[in-house]
Amino acid sequence: MNTATEIEVIKPEVTPFFDNSSNTFSYIVKDPTSAACAIVDSVLDFDYASGTITYEIADSIIEFIKTKGLELEWIIETHVHADHLSAAPYIQSKLGGKIVISEHISTVQNTFGKIFNEGTEFARDGSQFDRLFEDGEHYHVGNLSAYVLHTPGHTPACMTHVIGDAVFVGDTLFMPDGGTARADFPGGDARVLYQSIQKILSLPEETRLFICHDYCPNGRELAYETTVGLQRNKNIHVGKNIAENEFVRMREERDKTLAMPRLIFPALQVNMAAGHFPNPEDNGMGYLKVPINAFKTQ
Repeated sequence: MNTATEIEVIKPEVTPFFDNSSNTFSYIVKDPTSAACAIVDSVLDFDYASGTITYEIADSIIEFIKTKGLELEWIIETHVHADHLSAAPYIQSKLGGKIVISEHISTVQNTFGKIFNEGTEFARDGSQFDRLFEDGEHYHVGNLSAYVLHTPGHTPACMTHVIGDAVFVGDTLFMPDGGTARADFPGGDARVLYQSIQKILSLPEETRLFICHDYCPNGRELAYETTVGLQRNKNIHVGKNIAENEFVRMREERDKTLAMPRLIFPALQVNMAAGHFPNPEDNGMGYLKVPINAFKTQ
């Protein structure tokens, strides 16, 4: 097992790709000492109004990897996203690599398997993915040492990936002026989210953090990279050692004002199945469900 010092020495090369329609950053993470790389949180282009699937963002990632002569080892999902559809199976069909997520995907599959009324043929054990990571588990991207932290709260299956000195936090944290993720989806919990964030903030202050979304507060330019030190000192929700109860009160009040993501139903239905769409029906056409009043407030 590599030491913390060794993890800090090797700095991966991180290339962002931004999908404007879902406000999502995907990343290619490359080992600087080899051709090995990983992809974090890929995006499939999906026009909800027409039901049309296209591959512009995924193809740009694939083209980058091919042009640079890279070897894709991992296709990482930090969690089951509610705002975009994963392009993982499409990318895997072109480049190979293993599709991975937290072992707690089964919790999400059980919850939303009921909401979407999936039959017994829908496995709820995460077997749609190639590998399920446990909290603290180590792996490698080429010669880069990496490990995972279970960081639930936004969803039960959120997982932070520490790859060299670069940390991919999914939706758990935003840029310091953007705060933190919501915690009101089924299985979410503001108190658990606070505790998960403390795991991330306990990393060395110079550690680079790469976020999944940026909403450009106050009209500033788009940003995707910050540090643990900046988050500790300047994050508007958790900086300056804010108390847990104060955070929970703020987060729960704020979440009550937020609308559901536009793509939540197609995204959850597809992403909990590792990016695979439902099988075509007898007319050869596939369908996505929209459960009525699934999230109706009481």
